[in-house]
Amino acid sequence: MNIRQYINKSMSYDEYLSLVTNLLEHGKTTGPEQTASRVEYSKLNLVRMNRVAKTLVHNDEAFESVAMVDLPQTWLIVTEGWCGDAAQNLAAIEHVASASEAIKTRYILRDENPELMNEFLTNGSRSIPKLIAVDDASGKVLGTWGPRPATAQSYWNEMKEQGIEKAQLSENLQRWYNADKGVSLQKELAGLAKEWSQALL
Repeated sequence: MNIRQYINKSMSYDEYLSLVTNLLEHGKTTGPEQTASRVEYSKLNLVRMNRVAKTLVHNDEAFESVAMVDLPQTWLIVTEGWCGDAAQNLAAIEHVASASEAIKTRYILRDENPELMNEFLTNGSRSIPKLIAVDDASGKVLGTWGPRPATAQSYWNEMKEQGIEKAQLSENLQRWYNADKGVSLQKELAGLAKEWSQALL
């Protein structure tokens, strides 16, 4: 797969936010499934993204670690406006990526790019957000992350095993995100960024 073709047609974070905002002004969301529930999720997520960006707790250790990354790379994030986990994590991704001038983030929609998504499934699922780290020089995929921090994923799996209903699962996960304030993801991405930068050595 030539992943550069997807990077070339991707957008910045600000462009992604503008796209979601403009679609909502016309009663729409991203993707082909234009249901009332997805539009409502997208509205909620836009509010959530803005709140997460304001309440995110800066982690010095993670920031300093990522600041040392000097391998030019692109973090291509596959997402959709209606995705709850995307709304919770994108601001933290942007924050930690901003620590290094070598890292740039780009965004692309899942349902408009099924071939890309199918190359980066999570346990056979088209889960998002999915971050794909790409070496700028070679176009090689350095690694991936997603769709949620490992601690959050473990919590989700435990709840599912306990038979907790989906609505309660989502509410509990929302509480986890609110309490965590993006710290877990910052630490996780800092460790991965270090690994990815050493992948070509």
